[in-house]
Amino acid sequence: MTAQKTTAKTLQTKPLQTKTSETFRLDRLTTPIGTALLVTDDDGLLRALDWDDYEARMLELLRLHYGAVNLKEARAPGDLRTALAGYFKGDLDRLATIKWRVAGTPFQQKVWTALPNIPAGTTMSYGALAAKLKVPNAMRAVGHANGSNPISVVVPCHRLIGANGSLVKYGGGLERKRWLLRHEGVAI
Repeated sequence: MTAQKTTAKTLQTKPLQTKTSETFRLDRLTTPIGTALLVTDDDGLLRALDWDDYEARMLELLRLHYGAVNLKEARAPGDLRTALAGYFKGDLDRLATIKWRVAGTPFQQKVWTALPNIPAGTTMSYGALAAKLKVPNAMRAVGHANGSNPISVVVPCHRLIGANGSLVKYGGGLERKRWLLRHEGVAI
């Protein structure tokens, strides 16, 4: 299994140590749509972003992607917190400055790497993303990978919608998805 270090523009592979448990830092950030849980690694890279009322979901995704995980309370890097705060205040381009790393299957990583290329203020259907990834019959697989995304908001899974324009699912709840899309200028 590999881990990905990525921004919207770069992708580098680094092997994971799966024999021992991972230790990550856990911080909380107050946002207009609830308290965000920020999980970072020793390099200060974002590994997970979820909501305090979905902490169990986040912990399960971390376990699935990394095996045993220990979280210790610690402040996230200032530039990460500043970028996220800026996004929630309306500076939508700030998400592209956040460095992140994920572990997952090669297909999941392909989907997650494609999500930041959907511009803020726009949406795309699962089928359209599958076609863009050159796997046009993999709409459900794209949906499953999207639902397994551990880095909400920054890896903008909220920008994927149903073929008929419906909001469909969102790991942080449909009200948050609706808020995020409106915040980015999508008419719902």
